[in-house]
Amino acid sequence: MKRIALFLLPLALFLFISLFLLQGLFSDPRERESSLLNRPVPAFSLPDVMDETRIYTPEVFEGEVTLLNVWGTWCVTCAIELPFLTELKEQGVRIVGLYYEQNLDPDFGGKSIGQIRADIRQKLDQLGNPYAFNIFDHSRDTSLDLGVTGAPETFLIDSQGRIRLHHVGDLNPRVWESRFAPLYQELTQ
Repeated sequence: MKRIALFLLPLALFLFISLFLLQGLFSDPRERESSLLNRPVPAFSLPDVMDETRIYTPEVFEGEVTLLNVWGTWCVTCAIELPFLTELKEQGVRIVGLYYEQNLDPDFGGKSIGQIRADIRQKLDQLGNPYAFNIFDHSRDTSLDLGVTGAPETFLIDSQGRIRLHHVGDLNPRVWESRFAPLYQELTQ
């Protein structure tokens, strides 16, 4: 009996680990449920990236359905999605940027606020500016509160300031049509 138990225990452990790893092969890492869905945007008080005297709070999301797009000039995928976001803006979609600067971290070097603003102007002049305004998440606390793992990420926020959808990765026509557009249409009516 002891021999059978010694044989079955490693076999059961092997099967459990195999099933766990097999499940990971067929999952999409961008498809994860945010714990913030249907909850208000976390509290913040952050400046505009171009004018630090202008301070934004979660109240900026009240009254109008908004896309909150986390981005940075250093992000190649963000540059790829900017033209499509600009098209959405031209269709009347309100988009707010949450600017995420990687180069403020001493491990990556350092940029002055003037350099950051110049980079932003250049990128938006080159690829289109879809943003009503850009919130500057200098310390990345708000990004962490939102569960952001990198850039780009996009949140659909309803007119009461609640997060209704969270997408990791670029927002492109396929993602817009399959995930965002139906909910956006519902929320704007």
